[in-house]
Formats: sequence, structure tokens, C-alpha cells
Amino acid sequence: MSRENAFAFIQTRTAQLLCAPWAGYTLAIVAVLACIGIGAALEGFGAFYYLPMVPAVMVVALLAGRRETAFAIVLAIAANVTLVSRESLTDTIANALLFAAVAWLISEGFGRLRASLRHARELSRRLARGDHMLQTILVSVPVVMLDRRGVIRSLTPSASALLAAPGALAIGEPFNLFVEDFDVETFAPRGTGAAASGSWVARRGDGQRLHLSIQLGINGDEGDPDYAILTLTDLTASHTADAQARELHAQLNRVWRLNSLGEMAASLSHELNQPLSAAATYLHAAQTDMKRAGPVADSAGRTVDMAKAQLLRAGEIIRRMRELLAHETRGLDVERTGKMIDDLQGVLEMIGRTGGATIEFLIDEEDDRVWAERIQFQQAMVNLVRNAVEALEGRPNPRVIVSGRAISAECYEVRVEDNGAGIATADMETIFRPLMSTKSGGMGLGLSVTRTIIESHGGVLKVEASPFGGAAFSFCLMRERELVDA
Repeated sequence: MSRENAFAFIQTRTAQLLCAPWAGYTLAIVAVLACIGIGAALEGFGAFYYLPMVPAVMVVALLAGRRETAFAIVLAIAANVTLVSRESLTDTIANALLFAAVAWLISEGFGRLRASLRHARELSRRLARGDHMLQTILVSVPVVMLDRRGVIRSLTPSASALLAAPGALAIGEPFNLFVEDFDVETFAPRGTGAAASGSWVARRGDGQRLHLSIQLGINGDEGDPDYAILTLTDLTASHTADAQARELHAQLNRVWRLNSLGEMAASLSHELNQPLSAAATYLHAAQTDMKRAGPVADSAGRTVDMAKAQLLRAGEIIRRMRELLAHETRGLDVERTGKMIDDLQGVLEMIGRTGGATIEFLIDEEDDRVWAERIQFQQAMVNLVRNAVEALEGRPNPRVIVSGRAISAECYEVRVEDNGAGIATADMETIFRPLMSTKSGGMGLGLSVTRTIIESHGGVLKVEASPFGGAAFSFCLMRERELVDA
């Protein structure tokens, strides 16, 4: 232990002992008595007067406060006046005042020393905490130090693990061995003094590829060989999640196209079957009239038979197309609503970013087990959120709220609402009809397909005014226990 540290330790321990209210005054009395003893021992060598009392003032000033120091000075003067004979009263007063002034100056100096030592200890503690925090950060954050040539001088354990390169093997190797085409001067030109950041594709020591975000800072000390400080962030998981979200989006778009074609086929089949049936009826009536006309109408009758056959064939073709493009019937499985929407969150947020809207999720994941067909349910959610985002175009602070909660033992309600202009009351009766749209350029199939999907889950798609000012679409999914009871 150094002399300064030992002194600080003694002062600290003494200060702890002097925490009692009268401990400082007791110290002053003991110190003065000790100095009186020292003065008595020195009488054989000459008259020292107030000089033996100076150590008492110094000790009290260093270990106690100003009041205790003043008390020690008063005690020292009283003891000296009592024990030492003076030639005159003036001499006694003059020496007492001189001692008091010198002793107080000494006490002030030691008081400042005590304050400086206390400040130094506080700074040491702060530096120790800061150093510990920095070491903790460096252990957990991947950091690489490069020289001006881009050669690795040092790296933290987390950086070594991220690059799959032991520190002993990585030090001395160029950083572009892991990040191809990386150049310090190109990334952050010398003299700019500014930090730089970017995304790179790296190759680990084991050959695996990973996506990195690199933040680079330049050391301003020209004499320090550690020229560049790189902070690495692994973006591989983020890129993988984005790729999965894009794949899910593409899959849902394919399902959407098939659902839309199926809905269109059903609508066209319904609309065309009526005139085809009427035409077949009219041809049948014409055949009856021709039979009454006798052999003269046989040739015309055969022509009518062929026309009737073609009409029936057209109806059969439409029926087959409807069966081919109709919604695929899949069994419902037990799913967790929160998990299905969580898997879809990246896609929905992508739709929100494209439309400049914020998507908020308020899903109660307690008792959220329902019967659903995952892909069809997710397609319905994508369509409802997309419609909500499109309805918010040009609105200030656009928001879409996706919420879910169990509202009864049988029903788990899912809501998609926005703070847009809402839907006119007159349009609420027609928006679910096929080929009916309130949007310019809309095909009128989105909500029709969504309603069909919800109905295939045993629910009903409803629309109402939202408390946020826009429209609120809601439906119920059967909870797991309800279908079992059924």
C-alpha cells in the first residue's frame, strides 16, 4: 500500500470512529493533553512555549471539523497561560493571539488538504466505476482495433466469438480477411474526423457468412498505433427475419390471388348461370314448338339441339372453373392468435411503412387458443390491415390498431381499426358485396374474400365506427373449448 493510500485509509477509519457527536471534542482534549506532556518532556532542552501545541491543532484539524479545531486552540492557549509564566499581561495576550492566528491558518490548510483527499477518493471511486463499466461493455460488445493499414491490433472476446477467430490468431491479420473489400481510408477518409457506419457481408473464420453493421471511429492521437475503432453488430438474424417476412408476404399474395379468382369465379358463375338457364329454357320451348310443326322443322330442331347442348356445355365449364378456383377447404387446427399475428407482424409493419402508417398491436395472449386455418386467417388479417392503411392516405398521424381479446367462453374477438375518415353508413351495407368497391380502381373483391374466409371459420365479419374516428372491422374466432363442446 502506498503512503497516500495508507494515509487515506487511516483518515477514513478515524473519521468513522469520530462519527459520535462528542468524539471530536474528546480528540481535541486528548491531543492537547498529549502535547502538554511532550512540552513538559522538552523543558530540559529549553522554553518552547506554544510550539508543542502545534501538533495537537494539526491532528484535530486533519481528523475533525472546524469547531473541534477551535476548541483545541482554546484549550492549548488556556493550558499554556496556566502552565507557562509570562513577563507581562501584554506578552501573554500577544503570544496567545499570535498562536491563535498561526494555529487557525494551519487548521485551514489541513482542512483544505482533508477536502482535497476526500475529493480525490471520490474521483478514484468514480474512475473505478467507469473503468468497471467500460470493461463490462467491452466484454459484451464486439470491438476491433485496427492500425492505419487495416490490420487487427486487438479485439474483444465477443468480437472474436462473432468472427469465429481466436484472438491470438486474428491479431496481426488484415480485417478484410473477414470483411472483403473493407478499407479504412475508403470507409472513413483520413482528416474527416467523423465517425462512419455501414452494412457489410462478412465471412467468419469457419466459413459461414453473416451480415454486419460496422460503426467506425478514428483515434485522434496521431502517435497511437490504434488508429481505427470498429464496433460490430450482427444483423444476420434481422436479415433472416426480413427474408422470412418477404417469403410469407409472397405466400400470402399467392393465396390472395387464388382467393380473389375463386371469389370472382363464384360471382361470375352466379351471374352467368341465370341467363344461360333462361336461354336453355327458351331453346327447349322452341324445340317443343318445332315438334308441333312436323317434319318441316326437323332441320331447325337439330340446330336448336346443338345450340342447347353448347349452352349446357358452357354451364358445365363454368361450374368446373368454380370448383377449381373455389376456396380450398382445409381443416381447422388449434392455433394461438397471438402467435399467428406475431408471425405476421413483419409483413403488417412492412405494409404500414409503405403507406406511412403506424401499426399498433394490442393482443391479449392469455386464453388465445382458437380454431383456425393459419394461412387463411393471416390472409384475412393482411387484407384488413392493408385496407385500413389505404384508408389513411393523406391523414395526419395515421394509426392502425390490431387488437385481440377473449370476450366470452366461446369467442375470441379480433379487431382492426384506424383513425381515418371512416365508412359512410350507406356504404356499410354494400362493402361486402363482390365487385363493389368504395375505392377508385378497386375490384371489390378484398372484403368479399375476407368475409368468406371468416365465415369458413364460423365467424361473421362486422364493421362499425371506431372510437379512434375511423372504421373498425371485427370478427370472432371459436375458442378451443367451444368447438370441443360442439
